[in-house]
Amino acid sequence: MTRIPIKSARDIELMREACQATAQILDAVGDIIKPGITTEDINTFVHRMTIELGASPSTLNYKGYPKSVCTSVNDVICHGVPSQFVTLQAGDIINVDCTSYKNGFHGDSSRMYFVGGAKACSAEARKLVEITYEAMQAGIREVAPGKHIGDIGAAIQEFIKSTKLGYGIVREYTGHGVGREFHEPPQVVHVGRRGQGDVMKPGMTFTIEPMINAGSPKTVLSKLDGWTVRTADGSLSAQWEHTVLVTPDGVELLTEGRKAPF
Repeated sequence: MTRIPIKSARDIELMREACQATAQILDAVGDIIKPGITTEDINTFVHRMTIELGASPSTLNYKGYPKSVCTSVNDVICHGVPSQFVTLQAGDIINVDCTSYKNGFHGDSSRMYFVGGAKACSAEARKLVEITYEAMQAGIREVAPGKHIGDIGAAIQEFIKSTKLGYGIVREYTGHGVGREFHEPPQVVHVGRRGQGDVMKPGMTFTIEPMINAGSPKTVLSKLDGWTVRTADGSLSAQWEHTVLVTPDGVELLTEGRKAPF
């Protein structure tokens, strides 16, 4: 079994601040997303707000990543690189993945947004975004002391299968431990078997971030930037993410925002 960091009460107090900085940023991002803005505009907004909150963007220069946030539009699964040449159109769906570093801790979360509002998007896009959110919630409900990390992926897989919509669950990109390091143990895969993997204990913090494709689960990594991951078949993809804390009684969402998800 992997050695998973256990946060002290003081660690958790400090980490909550980092996570809440991220939540505030994602709340605010929803107000600026509209047709006509570029993903670079989003990056500029996130960078400035992160600094204003006394934090720094974890993604900037992380393993060479060039921006302060990830912006994944339509068929982009994750790690979309903001660009002045990517302009949002009414009907697009976009995932904004933000991580703030503050007090020596990282707070990681992502949300989906409907460009032009939900009514501007297709029924297919709306359903995918909503089902992906419910998949994340299904995983979160499994978090409790004594349960296994594999229970999370199993719950997500069971839920997606129950919809009978033919959605694909991305395997190559997963949730992860987060704390003093951006990526720590454990790895949180979004498929799995119950009773498998590390046992959850109070003080563990990690992300749950299912990536769900409307079609095939297969992925393609961009050869141009080395970061952007797209669906192999061009289908839409959605993702939601929270940093969670295992508590003595269950789970706390450290990156919970003040705005409703839809």
